[in-house]
Amino acid sequence: MIKYKKIAFILIAALLICLLFSTSVFAAGTGDVAGAIEGTWKDASSQIKTVVNKVVFPAIDLILAVFFFAKLGLAYFDYRKHGQFEWAAPAILFACLVFTLTAPLYIWTILGM
Repeated sequence: MIKYKKIAFILIAALLICLLFSTSVFAAGTGDVAGAIEGTWKDASSQIKTVVNKVVFPAIDLILAVFFFAKLGLAYFDYRKHGQFEWAAPAILFACLVFTLTAPLYIWTILGM
């Protein structure tokens, strides 16, 4: 019973200390949240574009290239085994690879950046 009283006292003391040292926060004058978001987006959009062009698209390209060549090799081995070459999966991966390789040229005009 005494342990619970000590724990309750410590919790109440911690709450009072937090309330004592906390400050009230109020919104700025006009409260224009939409303007703040638009301003932040305008500042960050060039950085986002740079990161996507230099990091995201090359990473996706690398992954798709590895999958494409691996699938092409597996399709060749299936051809040697069964005598029929299956083009669907390598063709889809190749189309995706071409799409992501050329995407930085036109994706930003579509998004309006």
